[in-house]
Amino acid sequence: MSNTTRTQTALTMLRVVVGAIFVAHGGQKLFVFGLAGVAGMFGQIGIPLPEITGPLVSLLEFFGGLALAFGLLTRWAALGLAVNMLGATLLVHAKGGFFLPSGIEYTLALGAASLAFAVMGAGDYSLDNVLARRRIR
Repeated sequence: MSNTTRTQTALTMLRVVVGAIFVAHGGQKLFVFGLAGVAGMFGQIGIPLPEITGPLVSLLEFFGGLALAFGLLTRWAALGLAVNMLGATLLVHAKGGFFLPSGIEYTLALGAASLAFAVMGAGDYSLDNVLARRRIR
């Protein structure tokens, strides 16, 4: 296996796992807590405009996570997810210090991974790459 193949394979594995984490958290917000429940929770913890940010974050995490996992509109999805994690870090987790369970290490890691995908894109094994090759022909 060449270095390029190994790099593209590792990039894909990381993209799929990070995307799946976001899908799981977005799915929990959408299908377990519900949009009203998320908005209520956001209001209780002091997140601004909870009736807007709660549903927005829920949908972004679920559909942005799917887009990231499949490598579709990757840069845009990853940028939105990175901004989401910046908000979670600053508005919710910063007061908990660095370490889990309430610190910033988790949101920082997901935010950094998302930002990296926003910068570098999805890689060769992605729907973005398939669509780009179709445009070239």
